[in-house]
Amino acid sequence: MKTISIKNTLLGLALLFTASAYAQSEKSVMVGGAAMYPSKNIIENAVNSKDHTTLVAAVKAAGLVETLSGDGPFTVFAPVNKAFEALPKGTVDNLLKPENKEMLSTVLTYHVVSGRIDSASLMEMIKDGKGKAMAKTVQGEELTFMKKGKGIEVMDSKGNKAMVTIKDVYQSNGVIHVIDKVLMP
Repeated sequence: MKTISIKNTLLGLALLFTASAYAQSEKSVMVGGAAMYPSKNIIENAVNSKDHTTLVAAVKAAGLVETLSGDGPFTVFAPVNKAFEALPKGTVDNLLKPENKEMLSTVLTYHVVSGRIDSASLMEMIKDGKGKAMAKTVQGEELTFMKKGKGIEVMDSKGNKAMVTIKDVYQSNGVIHVIDKVLMP
């Protein structure tokens, strides 16, 4: 009995060590105080970021959790909480109301582009476009991308601009680029 118990304990420790070593070997990016692991999907990572609690609540309210947990691939331009706070007073509360689910979904899917587009690809697209690149969102309208300094700026259809503050946060089903403003279709 003791031999089996010791073997089981050792096996359990070995599995725990292997899982821990694997997690540490993944090239994670820190976002909102949490490691974002490439082996996890967009939702599994986003729920751990303290800087994206408003975005996660909005994704849940819009019924997009299953979609963004799916195969993708997706490129998500993820606004931080402060970006939502900068919207006119009452905007977020209004969007989160059940009767505004369709409008909320429209705003959120405007932040998503089909495919896995990393920053190097965006920069190449901008270069090929002689300073500007366009990408159609899942919502249907386009976002415009421009180089600003060494970074990437995203402009919505209304002319509002956001900066990519953290780029290339790879996920199992896509890539996230953290932005500092909410984009509006």
